[in-house]
Amino acid sequence: MFFTNFIKAILFGIIEGITEWLPISSTGHLILADEFIGLDVTPEFMTMFNVVIQLGAILAVVYLYFHKLNPFSPQKNALEKKNTWTLWFKVVVAVLPSVIIGLPLDDWLDAHFYNFLSVSIVLIIYGIGFIVVEKRNKNQTPKCTDLNQFTYKAALIVGMFQVLALIPGTSRSGATILGGIMIGASRFVAAEFSFFLGIPTMFGASALKIFKFLKDGNAFDLQGTVILLTGTIVSFIVSVLAIRFLMNYIKRNDFTAFGWYRIVLGVILIGYWLTQL
Repeated sequence: MFFTNFIKAILFGIIEGITEWLPISSTGHLILADEFIGLDVTPEFMTMFNVVIQLGAILAVVYLYFHKLNPFSPQKNALEKKNTWTLWFKVVVAVLPSVIIGLPLDDWLDAHFYNFLSVSIVLIIYGIGFIVVEKRNKNQTPKCTDLNQFTYKAALIVGMFQVLALIPGTSRSGATILGGIMIGASRFVAAEFSFFLGIPTMFGASALKIFKFLKDGNAFDLQGTVILLTGTIVSFIVSVLAIRFLMNYIKRNDFTAFGWYRIVLGVILIGYWLTQL
């Protein structure tokens, strides 16, 4: 059983690493994976596992953007250090809506929306959203093409879009990137800010899930610890590749293809849900 769970943890890490950064909903894919290759663990551990392996994904952002995010870098001049601090202040502003609204609703949202039908519908809705927004913006020039131009107001608005991602199937990166594009940011700027916003968001979400897991009387045994670390490490490695792919992809393409992918996946999930009734 341990070896089987170990292999499955690798597969979950691969799925998380790819889908966390592409705007196609990591939760939707993890629910699908759980249905067909679920780990032989308790439901409480599985819920915690699906969130905590996101730590690997977010560490990939820290690794890839360490210099850009480090305000203490000796390679930066005074202005660059100031801009880095300003960027972090904007990230803090953007994360506030999720803290204020998300924390009280966390358990309720999991109980009511963490299911096939809800995720499928949300996948389709945001898939349509990406197609509509990209079509609307096709001949428009972005107003914000540099992170230093990204205002506190823009950060707060993107933070409000992140609140929408509390509903499983939305895609945190998808919602925040879509929000950034809608208020005039380039795809590149919207994607980068979405990545940076994910750092405190995912660290906070992971800490919350671990706290609730332990608070409910659960504990980490050797197998559970190895499985969790395996999924997290694999998620980190795959995330590095996924982020690099996405940033190169959006230099030449828009998000329309991801919109269609979400719609097709949502329809498939609804079809599967119907066969289980």
